[in-house]
Amino acid sequence: MDKLAGGIVKYKNAILVLFIALTLVCAALYLFVGINYNMVDYLPPSAQSTRAVNLMKAEFSQSIPNLNVMVRDVSVVEALAYKALLAEVPGVSDVMWLDDVADLKTPLRMQNAALVEEYYKDGAALFMATIGDGMSRTACAEIRALIGEKGALSGEAADMEFMQNAAVSEVLKAMAILVPLAVVILMIFTGSWLEPLLYLCAIGVAVVVNMGTNIIFGRVSFLTNSVSPILQLAVTMDYAIFLLHAYAENRKVYDNKDEAMKRAIISSVTAISASALTTLFGFLALVFMQFKIGADLGLVLFKGIICGFISVIFFMPSLTLRATGALDRTRRRSILPDFSNIHRVLSKASVPAILIVVLVIVPSFLGQRRTEFVYGAGSASGGTYLERDKKAVEDVFGKTNIIVLLVPSGDIVRERDLGLELESLEYVNAVMSYALTVGPSIPAGFLSHDITGQFYSEEYARIIIYTDTPGEGDLAFGLVERINKAAARYYDEFYSAGQSANLFDMKNIVKVDTLRVNIIAIVSILLVLMLSFRSLTLPFILLITIETGIWINLSIPYFTDVSINFIGFLVLSTVQLGATVDYAILLTDYYRENRKLMPKKAALHKSLGDAFKSIIISGLTLSMAGFALYLTSTNMSIRDIGLLLGRGTLLSMFMVLCFLPTMLNVCDKAIAKTTLKSGFYFDE
Repeated sequence: MDKLAGGIVKYKNAILVLFIALTLVCAALYLFVGINYNMVDYLPPSAQSTRAVNLMKAEFSQSIPNLNVMVRDVSVVEALAYKALLAEVPGVSDVMWLDDVADLKTPLRMQNAALVEEYYKDGAALFMATIGDGMSRTACAEIRALIGEKGALSGEAADMEFMQNAAVSEVLKAMAILVPLAVVILMIFTGSWLEPLLYLCAIGVAVVVNMGTNIIFGRVSFLTNSVSPILQLAVTMDYAIFLLHAYAENRKVYDNKDEAMKRAIISSVTAISASALTTLFGFLALVFMQFKIGADLGLVLFKGIICGFISVIFFMPSLTLRATGALDRTRRRSILPDFSNIHRVLSKASVPAILIVVLVIVPSFLGQRRTEFVYGAGSASGGTYLERDKKAVEDVFGKTNIIVLLVPSGDIVRERDLGLELESLEYVNAVMSYALTVGPSIPAGFLSHDITGQFYSEEYARIIIYTDTPGEGDLAFGLVERINKAAARYYDEFYSAGQSANLFDMKNIVKVDTLRVNIIAIVSILLVLMLSFRSLTLPFILLITIETGIWINLSIPYFTDVSINFIGFLVLSTVQLGATVDYAILLTDYYRENRKLMPKKAALHKSLGDAFKSIIISGLTLSMAGFALYLTSTNMSIRDIGLLLGRGTLLSMFMVLCFLPTMLNVCDKAIAKTTLKSGFYFDE
C-alpha cells in the first residue's frame, strides 16, 4: 500500500490527464448505450408468459395488441379511413377494429350490442394496434399527430412512450435538485468553499465512467438508467469524505502535502474498502433475483461502486494535490460548532430509541412481510398526459385488458368448448377464436391465410380474450388463474400471455426473489463484517441496528394501507442495508480504536464526536438523493425507490446515532470477549 500510495502521488499529473480523457470517452460512449423500457424482457425464460410471447413471435405474424387508439366523433366510414391511416404508421404491424369481428354490411343495431360497443360507442371508435419492439416512441408520436385533439392513447406501448419521453429529463431534474442540495450540505459541514466541488468532481467522474462503460452490456433498463447515477453519487460520497478528512488530519502532522496525501491514502483505504465491500455485496445480492431487472441494476451499481472506489483512490488525490493551494485560500470558519460534545444531545434520545425498537421491532418485521405490491410501472398521478388519455378511453369504453391463450391446434370442437367456457367467466367481455368466430362447420383449409393466420399456426391455436379488469390486482390475477384452470381442463399444454399474465408471473417470481435476495445480502454482509472486525458479536449488533431501520421503513406502507412497487421493495431492502451499514461501520471502527485507550463511556462519547459529521453528510446526501427521485419521477417504481430510500436513510441515521451507541455500551464486555485481540482498556 505504501508503494501504491507513493506511485499515485508521484504520477498525479498523468493520472489527472488519464481520468479526464477517460471521462470524455465514457461521456461519448453513453450516447450509444441502449435503454430498454420493456419490463417483460426481464422475466426469466422459464416463466410461462415468456414462453408464450416467444411462441407467439415464432408462430404468428400478428402479436398481442399493445396500444388502444380512441378517436371521437367519427362515423363508421371515417373510422375505417382512420384504421387505414393507422396501419400505414411506421412501427404499426397490425390494427384491429370492428370490421375484423363483425360484418359491417349488416346494420350495427342488428348485431351483438356488447361486441359492437367494444369497438364503437357514442360516436367514438376504439382501435387496437400492435406496435413493434423499439418503435413505441416514434409510432405513438406519429399517431398522436394523426388523431389530434379528437383522440387518446392507452396501453403498454403508450406507457413505454411516456417512460421514454420522461426518462432523460427526469434524471436531469433529479440531478438538478440533488447536486445543489449536496453542495449546500457540504458547504455547511466543511471548512472550505472549494471542498464540495472536489467531492462532486471525484464522484461525478465515477458516475460518467460507470454510465459510459454500460456499453459492455449493450443496453440497460430504464430503471437502472434513472436510478443508478443518483444512487452511485450519494452512496460513494462517503469514500471522498473519508479521504479528504484523512488528508486534512495528516496535513497537521506533515508539512509536505505529497507526504500528507500519501499517508491519507494509506490511513483511509481500509475504511473506504470496508465501506465499499459491504455496499458491493448489498448490490450484488440483486444479481441473484430470478427477475433479471435485479441483475441489470445490481451489476451496474456494483460496477459503479468499483468506479467510485478507483476514482477516490486515484483521481481524487491527484485532483486535491493540484487544488491544495486553492483549498487553502478558500478556507473559512466552520459554520457549525464543534461536534465533540454531540453525545450530550444524542444520549437524550438513547432511551427513547431503545423503547421504540423494543415496541416496534416485531410488528415492523411482520408488517413488512405483509406489504402489498404493485407490479406494473405506471405513471405516478393523474396530472400527466398519459393518465389523462387513459381516463378518457376508460370513460367511454371502460377498462380493456387482453389476454391471449395458445393451445395445441387440431381439435376445433375442444377449442370451441373452451372458448364458450371462457366467455361465461365474469369480467370477460368477448372471446375471439376460429372456433367461435368462423365456426367448426367451415374447415380452416377452405379459407385464405389472411383469415386463418391470425388464429392458427402449424402447431398452435390462438384464443384472444377481451376483459374489463385492470392490468393487475386481485381481479386481474384472479381472472388469469381462472383462465388457466379452464384451459387446463381441456389441454395438457397451454400458454397465456398479455399484461395481466406477465404481471401475474412477476408476482409469483417475486415471492421467491424477496426471501432469496434478503438472505444473500444479509449473509454476505455479515461475513464481510466478521472478517473486517474479527468479531462474533459486532456484526450482529450492526445488522440488527440497520435491519430494524429497514423493517420499520418497509412496514410503513402496510400500516398506512399503501401498496408499493415490488421493485422498490426489493431494491430498497438491499440498498438501504448495503449503503447505510457504512455509518454503523464508521462509528464502530472509531469505538474500537478509542476503546483501546479509554473506558467505554469516554470511548463512546469521543466516537460519536469523531463520526457524527461524516455520518450526517453522507446520510443527508443519500436521503436527499432518494427524495429527489421521489419528487421528480413520474414512474411509480422509481418514485417508490426514492421515497423508501429517503425515509429509510433517515431511519438508519437515527438507529446508528441513537440506538447503536447504547448497544455498544450494553454489550461492551461481550464485544471484548468475542473480538480477536480487541485490546479494550479496562481499569484494574
